[in-house]
Amino acid sequence: MNTDSLPFPLPAEPLLQVQGLPYPLVASGKVRDVFDLGDALLMVASDRVSAFDVIMHEGLAGKGVLLTQISLYWFARAAAITPHHLVDEHAARIVELGKAHPELEHRSMIVKKLKPLPIEAVVRGYLSGSGWKAYQETGKLFEYRLPKGLQDSSQLPKALFTPTTKVASGHDMPIDCADAGKLIGEELFQRVHDLSIALYQMGVERAEAANLILADTKFEFGLDEAGELYLIDEILTPDSSRYWPREGYAPGGAQPSFDKQFVRDYLESLDWDKTPPPPALPEAVLAGTLQRYIEAYTTIVSNNEGE
Repeated sequence: MNTDSLPFPLPAEPLLQVQGLPYPLVASGKVRDVFDLGDALLMVASDRVSAFDVIMHEGLAGKGVLLTQISLYWFARAAAITPHHLVDEHAARIVELGKAHPELEHRSMIVKKLKPLPIEAVVRGYLSGSGWKAYQETGKLFEYRLPKGLQDSSQLPKALFTPTTKVASGHDMPIDCADAGKLIGEELFQRVHDLSIALYQMGVERAEAANLILADTKFEFGLDEAGELYLIDEILTPDSSRYWPREGYAPGGAQPSFDKQFVRDYLESLDWDKTPPPPALPEAVLAGTLQRYIEAYTTIVSNNEGE
């Protein structure tokens, strides 16, 4: 596994639990742990791996580093479109954090304290995943009527906004735009819609420069006390997006992707009911999955350097 081209080190062993910090833990998700710094929050991306909403026993050494660095790359570019949650002087504060906790320096973000919106902003440019399943059943992409004859992985006539509910555990569920507008307010919904489409188009253009297809992605937003809207969480990572190689793309089936689908495919081959405890992941599956995250970083970031 070639990591020589990375501008940061990857750990020899996966970081599964963040320990020894003098800050209160305020939230822990499948991948990220969030700590209260007082004036801000510390978001640490662990190396945990989940599939089908179950956290695996094993981790991917450096996955959290790669996800964080991809997000930071995109946040720097998204700033031209919308405010985001990174604090002022973020780089300097991360360096200071790294002096006391070097294992956290490259896998952490220090972010503003914001109130997350209760929806996830999903944008789809291609028919895949749950969208493809919905189209097969109804001829629609959730609330949107689509042309007949589309295939798995077909490009949509235009990018569509398909929000979901946001739940602490289990699967997020699709919600119509009208219902999402009622949930967060029509004016705010329109802002989230327009920003999400603009951010997706930004991702599409930069993915094209790296010879990639950005099939779909999800964004999250939050509000400060004054009601200003911010882009939060992660952005355009392989965990929140479907990236496909442009070379060899052909509608009519699933496309190779830069994410943990490699893990899912292995688990689907087993007699496992997708409930805890999870089966053990072989070293070959772990190595192959991590290699895909490394390829995602080098392809997305390295191929856009100097733009």
